[in-house]
Amino acid sequence: MRFSSFSLSLISLLWFAALPATADTLQTWSFDRSRNQLNFTTDEGVQPTAQLVPSPARIVIDLPGIRLDRPKINQLVGGNVKSIRIAKFERETTRLVIDLDPAYTVDAQKVLVRGTSPTQWTVQLPILQGVTPNLSLTGNNPIAIAVATPPPAPTPPPKTYSTLIPAGQQLTWLKDRLSSIRKTYPNLSTGLLFVDLQTGDYVDFNSDKVYPTASVIKLPILIAFLQDVDAGKINLNESWTMTRDVIVGGSGEFQDLPVNSKFTAQNVIDKMITISDNTAANMVIKRMGGIKYVNQRFAQLGLTNTRLRDWLPDLDGTNTTTLKELAQVLAMLDRQSILSRTSQANALDILRRVKNRKLLAAGLGQGATIAHKTGYIGTMLGDAGIIEMPNGKRYIGAVIVESDRADSAWDFVPEVSQTVYSYFNNQPRFK
Repeated sequence: MRFSSFSLSLISLLWFAALPATADTLQTWSFDRSRNQLNFTTDEGVQPTAQLVPSPARIVIDLPGIRLDRPKINQLVGGNVKSIRIAKFERETTRLVIDLDPAYTVDAQKVLVRGTSPTQWTVQLPILQGVTPNLSLTGNNPIAIAVATPPPAPTPPPKTYSTLIPAGQQLTWLKDRLSSIRKTYPNLSTGLLFVDLQTGDYVDFNSDKVYPTASVIKLPILIAFLQDVDAGKINLNESWTMTRDVIVGGSGEFQDLPVNSKFTAQNVIDKMITISDNTAANMVIKRMGGIKYVNQRFAQLGLTNTRLRDWLPDLDGTNTTTLKELAQVLAMLDRQSILSRTSQANALDILRRVKNRKLLAAGLGQGATIAHKTGYIGTMLGDAGIIEMPNGKRYIGAVIVESDRADSAWDFVPEVSQTVYSYFNNQPRFK
């Protein structure tokens, strides 16, 4: 067998896949016919293995730790490469197969598998002009193909999630550990962001992705509301009447009380956060001036993706935010940059009394506190808050999980939280 060069003068990308943005997956692949070169990228770093297999002749590349989040692929190519096949070889291994035309051969030593980075790889096939006896494939045993070790990923420049937090570096050990945890929950689409409030060091998975918020949206609503209190637009002692138009189901206890029941503004915001009362949240939105006004207040806070599109409980998930913007709100609260000292203390007190302790709070050690807001609408759950440890370490944590497997999502968040807490509790050992 031999390889002959193609007559195409331009790169021919036979297939390109943009796969879902989940962890440790094969993201894209393409075959350049003019160069006899397979290119692929992964979401996380990988060290492939490769071999030349006879009868029929094919090159097999395995990607350990990389998942394929779609059905197997069989793409016809033509020429000296018959087809490219991609499938899940094992639960955590994706296999790429280059099927060779039987009329050609290839020397395994001339196949170059190289990574320009831990996530970007090429498989270069030799281009031969003459017929060459395939001495290397006289037996039936596969022949190993050398795989070069890619250069390490460059150290990213310092990054900040708020002008109020120092620019920090990615916490590599912690990110790798959380990547491993994410692999054990393949049915979940997860976003994670943890930021050290002192150093700005961080772990980030999908912090810019726009997610549905469920009741987590009540966190920025609370901050915007207390800004209006500081501006003199609202008094916390004023009496509100619960009219029929704001009463809704879901979480909370106001819905079970008589129409026209009266509460102080302070009592309403307390219930909106601590027991995630949806009727209370709608009373707050109505008193502030409605959905349009609340969105204007979000924009004034610099939030571009945090949007209120429906009254609570918003079971369709139309209200949105990003983890990065939740971190920005929490940083502003922590640094007292947008609230008076009195309103800051009020907000932190309410957020520390949230009743739901099953998510981030479940992973914290004894003596730690968390000022946070949770949310859940069946296909999504989330939690975002400021964690303070007994040793004085303080950090922001924000997690959103999308899945129809609610049971595993409730297990995932505490496991992640416990891992992060343990890291910060023993940080000198890991750095």
